[in-house]
Amino acid sequence: MMSAMQIAGRQLEINKQGHLAYFDDWEPSVATALAEEEGLSLTECHWAVINFLRDYYATHEMPPSPKVVIKTVGAHVSPHTPCSRKHLEGLFPNGGCKQACRLAGLPRYYCHSC
Repeated sequence: MMSAMQIAGRQLEINKQGHLAYFDDWEPSVATALAEEEGLSLTECHWAVINFLRDYYATHEMPPSPKVVIKTVGAHVSPHTPCSRKHLEGLFPNGGCKQACRLAGLPRYYCHSC
């Protein structure tokens, strides 16, 4: 079931889990607004994960495993020490990869495997 919600000055459709109904409705201001509703202030590290997830979704038919996310964005998130799943989940404390997917505007079915 979808419902309309005012997000970042736009009327957007979301499902009951808070995922955008349409991938193309996403823009950075939408991610920022959704994050603020969850008490999260997005940093450069958050954006690295969000942008990676969006790019991966746009070019692949399957979601990345947490291991792929960690390997790809880990050095950017934590350049001096190895990045771990726990570190990345700490960036998104309300659901780890699932929260990152939601903020990235990805469909729920895609994020389910995180």
